[in-house]
Amino acid sequence: MTRTRNRHRLAGVAAAALAVAAVAPATLASAAPFATVSPGTVAPGARVSLNIEGCGTKTGRATSRAFGDVSLTPGNLEATNLFGAATVYRDAVAGSHPVTFECGGTGGQRVTVALQVASGAARGGLGGSVGSISSAQIAIGGALAAGALGAGVWVLRRRSASIG
Repeated sequence: MTRTRNRHRLAGVAAAALAVAAVAPATLASAAPFATVSPGTVAPGARVSLNIEGCGTKTGRATSRAFGDVSLTPGNLEATNLFGAATVYRDAVAGSHPVTFECGGTGGQRVTVALQVASGAARGGLGGSVGSISSAQIAIGGALAAGALGAGVWVLRRRSASIG
């Protein structure tokens, strides 16, 4: 009987140790915050998204010479991530700029990531989706539009002639 009791105790201790070992790496991994700047490479004048996970606080900030100081707000009720957005200064110098994320107030956990500022300015208007158009492309587009208009008129005339 004593042997059976000892085996049960040993099995219980082993199960508890296994449970602690399984939880410990997850606890240690969540202790260090993880930060991102998206996109990682931008032109001066562009906007970036700022995100930090694992702070465990409801406040934070991100600071960089590329855009100044930005307050971060919780992305969910548990405050497992904080987020914000910033506009890179139009006169930001091309190159790598450190972005320092800080959890909570002064003295909180800090994480630094790099933001690459490319040379040139951010494209405006339609978001840079339209480049230059040649006169040949304009002529082809006009001809297609005129053809479509002519075909529409022809179909409508034919239809009204067959009805009446």
